Amino acid sequence: MRHDDLPAWSARAAAWIRDYHAGLRDRPVRAQVRPGELLSALPRAAPEAAEPPEEIFADFERLIPGALTHWQHPRFFAYFPANAAPASILAEQLIAGIGAQGMLWQTSPAATELEQAMIGWLVRATGMPEGWTGTIHDSATVATLCAVLTMREKALGFEGLTEGLSGAPRLRLYASAQTHSSVDKAARLSGIGQANLVKVPTRDDLSMDPAALEAAIEADLAAGYTPCGVVFCAGGTAVGAFDDIAACLPVARAHGLPTHVDAAWAGSALVCPEFRPLMAGAEECDSLVFNPHKWMGAQFDCAVQLLRDPTDQVRTLGLRPDYLQTPGESAVTDFNEWTVPLGRRMRALKLWFVLRAYGLEGVRARLRDHVAWTARLCEALRAEPGIEIVTEPRLSLFSFALAEGDAATEALLTRINAEGRVYLTQTRHAGRFVIRFTCGTWDCTEADVMVVRDVLRASRP
Repeated sequence: MRHDDLPAWSARAAAWIRDYHAGLRDRPVRAQVRPGELLSALPRAAPEAAEPPEEIFADFERLIPGALTHWQHPRFFAYFPANAAPASILAEQLIAGIGAQGMLWQTSPAATELEQAMIGWLVRATGMPEGWTGTIHDSATVATLCAVLTMREKALGFEGLTEGLSGAPRLRLYASAQTHSSVDKAARLSGIGQANLVKVPTRDDLSMDPAALEAAIEADLAAGYTPCGVVFCAGGTAVGAFDDIAACLPVARAHGLPTHVDAAWAGSALVCPEFRPLMAGAEECDSLVFNPHKWMGAQFDCAVQLLRDPTDQVRTLGLRPDYLQTPGESAVTDFNEWTVPLGRRMRALKLWFVLRAYGLEGVRARLRDHVAWTARLCEALRAEPGIEIVTEPRLSLFSFALAEGDAATEALLTRINAEGRVYLTQTRHAGRFVIRFTCGTWDCTEADVMVVRDVLRASRP
């Protein structure tokens, strides 16, 4: 394939994408294949000779769509969404065609400066204080790892980078029991260790108990340990828990601990002023991550970390050998120094396209619809005999179960997903097996949401 072939094939691909999205409601949401089925249909080795594009595309159409779980399906209500708005799809095509590597300002000035502009747009759109800055990572997992590595280095006087952790004080990191497993992974990969991630008890509303946080820190200090930071939960993956950041922040500040807010899913809701009270206090923390690819239309991968002051993170993660110097440019920003990978995609382009193509009002309207439709579905399920709402809606997430118990609830979920029209996932809450519902797919409608009630009725014995 040559560059001269691209116009025709890009047009064909765009037409296929249009038809794919138009026909998603006619497909089962979840992949209908057995493990290994696609693998067995693929050759064991790459071809020695070039193959014609017609044959490659035909095999794509024949093999791939049927082996997909369709994340853009309007009735994908599992996990959290990973959106791909049309404007983002277009931007991704341009990103792929440009093939920029934005590790330094000089390797692609447009990538760096567009990212700076988009961070500024999002700081203002989310109501964060002027003067905040940030960067775009691939995922919230990496953003949280960066925040935790920075906490580690601050606690060690920035000597862990050079001296290692052998012989260093025993560090302690604090987070609520509702926090995502990415915090556990950050504790492991940073060298702090899983055993030193303190899961602080929560109150009845599932928010971190500030008194328990204070007690945990004091106990660790008495034991000779070194507290290094606090990670707050804003929209937990399991059932949408929110820490009372404003109540817990004074405890962290009293002990001089840096703070990070994991708002991977819910942070997009900060563009709606009425939802900001759920995360009150976040604007006074040191770092916050949210994923526009989850609930703002941008295509995966696109995780935004907002920072009060990037100095400590750049000091922790920056490394500038001779071959990465930019002679004569001392004032430029090199975003590879704000994160773990050296290589960086031009992710800001899709944010630029999405925010312009739909506007903040368009984004807000979708989020508000998703929240309203979720509440309506919750009330509809509450009226169903034998259905218990286990956790009430937090934005666009709630959980429910059958009164008969875990086995019956799990069997119901299996039947719902086997039916094919919707896709839901499960979690455990307060010892119970519960079914999660979360709404956020870009092309979802209220009618799509209410199909859950229809499928539930059809799936009950």
